[in-house]
Amino acid sequence: MTALILNLSPTIELTDEQFFQLCQNNRDLRLERTAEGELIIMPPTGWGTGNRNSKLTQRLGNWAEVDGTGLAFDSSTGFKLPNGANRSPDASWVSRERLETLNPDPDTFLSIAPDFAVELRSASDSLKTMQQKMQEYIDNGVRLG
Repeated sequence: MTALILNLSPTIELTDEQFFQLCQNNRDLRLERTAEGELIIMPPTGWGTGNRNSKLTQRLGNWAEVDGTGLAFDSSTGFKLPNGANRSPDASWVSRERLETLNPDPDTFLSIAPDFAVELRSASDSLKTMQQKMQEYIDNGVRLG
């Protein structure tokens, strides 16, 4: 099953706060927003992908805890990228130094691109779409993807 993309523009232009509230009001949905304002509704994964993602997040979290120089995040964490997109990588990491500079509210999306972002490709994900998403991360400051 592939993601559903809704082109809301120009009918509806969601502010950052409205998009955040939409996500909070629909916690059962995994939502992202492109830099062009398109709303992406991603379906739940199959159990195989869920298991691989769980292992990936666990290993990144274990490494981050031992390393101590940053924090690891799972796929439910939202990032507001410099280009205006709201993305939620399957796993990510941000240095403590960059987080301390922001001093973000822990109950909001991070207004920063992660230093490290992982997108786990499911059988239904096209390679081209995944490559474009990774390029977007890199273009917005992700150092490793």
